Amino acid sequence: MVNENDFIVIQYTGKFDNGDIFDTSEGRAPLEFKVGAGMVIPGLEKEVLGMKLDEEKSITIEPDEAYGQYDDTMTHAFPKTEAGSFEPEIGMSLSVQLTDGSYRPALVKDITDDEIILDLNHPLAGKTLHFDIKLLEINDHPKYTTDCSGCSGCSDGSCGC
Repeated sequence: MVNENDFIVIQYTGKFDNGDIFDTSEGRAPLEFKVGAGMVIPGLEKEVLGMKLDEEKSITIEPDEAYGQYDDTMTHAFPKTEAGSFEPEIGMSLSVQLTDGSYRPALVKDITDDEIILDLNHPLAGKTLHFDIKLLEINDHPKYTTDCSGCSGCSDGSCGC
């Protein structure tokens, strides 16, 4: 049974309300994460707790337990002149440097004669997400992940971190 701090491996398919798939592990490596480490959205972490090996379930996660509500204040207009010779297109994803030096993905929402309007919301913000998941493994240490951020499972390097 899945407990806090377990490393688990799941297969998943994520869908929107209309049934369109937005992400899946189908045809790729399954998803491995440490439960409780904040490596996945909170709603998914809550739903895997208590699952048993090979258990399958369908879950619905509301925006507040996923990527948050859509926030209109997260759209920003920039003078087109700041783009220089770069010509963005509506729908294009960009990486924007914030004042604190960090980077955040942004979507070009609109382009006017004078401005470029960027949306800094997560692309899944405000959306209810539906997942079909299957628990494949429960481990004490990461088995597949090479990025061990969040791993406090070993101190001797035996888990590869």
